[in-house]
Amino acid sequence: MAILPKIFMALALTASVVSAQPAAALDDAQKKEFGDFIKQYLIENPEIMLDVQNALQKKQEAARLVKANATISENKAAIFDSKYDMALGNPKGDVTIVEFFDYNCSYCRRALSDMQTILKKDPNIRFVLKEFPILGPESVAAHKVSAAFRKLAPEKYSQFHIALLGSDGRANEASAIEVAQSLGVSEKEIRAEMAKDPSDASVQETYSLAQSLGITGTPSYVIGNELVQGAVGYEDLETKVKNMRTCGKTSC
Repeated sequence: MAILPKIFMALALTASVVSAQPAAALDDAQKKEFGDFIKQYLIENPEIMLDVQNALQKKQEAARLVKANATISENKAAIFDSKYDMALGNPKGDVTIVEFFDYNCSYCRRALSDMQTILKKDPNIRFVLKEFPILGPESVAAHKVSAAFRKLAPEKYSQFHIALLGSDGRANEASAIEVAQSLGVSEKEIRAEMAKDPSDASVQETYSLAQSLGITGTPSYVIGNELVQGAVGYEDLETKVKNMRTCGKTSC
């Protein structure tokens, strides 16, 4: 460690020399000497690259959050009250959690219990499910069946969602139809409903929102003014909800 102060002094001295004359004024030998010095310093102190990487990630994350906050503010209706989404829990709850999910996302399956616990313990939560099929054609097919089921039997959507997301194996058209049939909606009814909206306007809206928010995976949540990416767990979500009630933000 004793070498670091000397290196920093040398870097400072070198920097002062470089700043005292434009880069064009340095001859080839000086440029090479300066480059070799920096290279050697980084080789002897590679941990500095981790510091640089961490600083870059923090800067990028801060920029992402600023953009996400602006997008949330500009698209509140589409995020929290879209006509395509189903809300569970208390329809007049004082805090709303919006979850972007994919029926084939293993992390979403793990997070299913978080949603169930929140709804069980907090009678004043409104939980919006925003289907975001991004894990291949099977996910898209399962979503189309789900969207049709929601229109045909909205009162049973919660059961459908829990059954399909909590099932083993890949979710696809066949498995989604099987769940729908178990809840009293026939395959014929499902296919007729799907045919009414071949463009799938609901998922197009969700894709657009996700792109604007900078969502890169599932599950992702929107709570108040914040975008939360990843299966952060019940405790983290609960803390953010409490903060919303205390100060109107997820972090007080």
